[in-house]
Amino acid sequence: MTHDPALLDLEPEDMRKLGYRMVDMVVDNWANMSDKPAAVDMEVADIRPRLREPLPQKGGSWETALEKARVDVFESMGQIAHPRFLAFVPGPSNPVAALADIMTSGYNTAASLWRETPGPVELELTTLEWVKELVGLQNHADGAFTSGGSVANMVGLAVGRDAKLGNDMTGAVIYCTDQTHSCVARGLRILGFAPDQLHAIGVDAEHSMDLEALKAAIAADRAKGLRPFCIVANAGTTNTGSVDDLNAIADLAAEQDLWVHVDGAYGGAGTLAEEGRRLMAGMERADSVVIDPHKWLFQPYEAGICFVREPGLMHHAFASNPEYLQDVAQGEDEVNFSERGIQLSRGLRAFKLWLSLKVFGAEAYRAAVERGCQIARDAEAMLRESGRFEIVTPAKLAVVTFRLTREGLDDEATNRMHRIVVDKLLKDGFAFVTSTELNGQTCLRFCTINPRITQADLAGTIERIVRFGDAANVNV
Repeated sequence: MTHDPALLDLEPEDMRKLGYRMVDMVVDNWANMSDKPAAVDMEVADIRPRLREPLPQKGGSWETALEKARVDVFESMGQIAHPRFLAFVPGPSNPVAALADIMTSGYNTAASLWRETPGPVELELTTLEWVKELVGLQNHADGAFTSGGSVANMVGLAVGRDAKLGNDMTGAVIYCTDQTHSCVARGLRILGFAPDQLHAIGVDAEHSMDLEALKAAIAADRAKGLRPFCIVANAGTTNTGSVDDLNAIADLAAEQDLWVHVDGAYGGAGTLAEEGRRLMAGMERADSVVIDPHKWLFQPYEAGICFVREPGLMHHAFASNPEYLQDVAQGEDEVNFSERGIQLSRGLRAFKLWLSLKVFGAEAYRAAVERGCQIARDAEAMLRESGRFEIVTPAKLAVVTFRLTREGLDDEATNRMHRIVVDKLLKDGFAFVTSTELNGQTCLRFCTINPRITQADLAGTIERIVRFGDAANVNV
């Protein structure tokens, strides 16, 4: 500690020791992750008493504090980058990006106002251009990093609202499916839309938007005097990896003068693989598109992106010019990211992705995404070969859903069995798998975007699912 605690500072040598210890912990975690549990089974009573403590009035040892954090925080959580974390949409991350966050925090880096931090802003602009090239959105003019898909979706919808509705949302209607991520409805509520202004469209057998139902809904709403203005299309749903027919939706939107917003938070980066490019043809025609780098671009939390095709629309939707920012007003060639989203105070989220791409290169990224798709196909083949599983939705964009079969069980008992399996897997810790509901049935689901998943990881997980399912008492 320094001699004057009020400076909130450390001596350089103490800061080095603290930093070296943190780096050692991070490296050890990466090196040994496969040997750790993928998930932890804890109750509130297990962890809360260990962390609820009085406010420290006097300073203490960083060694003691850091060790407590290692045990009670960083080891008391599911390892989202673990190769057997197959639930939800994992965040595989990568070690270069993890260490990059030391730099952005260590330099206290903002990326909001060009005049304040020109280097970080220009790096963020460069990284946005790289992402556009990677995923095939070079025709999109503007973009901005956000905390994740929830805010990125809200930003895209806010730009669409401004462009199509101005200040009058009366009678406006937005269309999506029941497979659309829940953050879309939440974002629309925040933007001031009533729940009945979001109209759910049915899906086809592939869990993609039913286009005939969409056309009929638009026509019916216009006949009622309502104002259809936006279609939210899915580019890789969380449930099944399904993709809506983006070209057909773009054609319909052009005919009807509607805004097309594509939620590609999960699957948009799947275009790095051949399967994704085929499925997401037409994504480049959307008015706004969301990509989440902390998913399939292998970044640590947090990192989302919203792209908008027409230049200047983000600025029009968000720009403000208070007197206290008059000295940093945007110049002709300058970009203030505070005028492309809801945040004025915003950190530099792009550096970790920039550094990852500089170190690994785009070819490695494409290979990693291809591998994730192939792992899902491998998992599906292993499930079929076991003879114990029904495939509910085949592997698509690294998602496969399935049901364990057990003789003598009806649908409801089988549903209960799957919920028991999820609980047993959590307690076991070897792998983390969650369930979902499809066609009124409880299914299990693998999301295999982590390129470090091995055949042994899949085999061990499948073996446990069968074992726990066969032992499950479904009559309770």
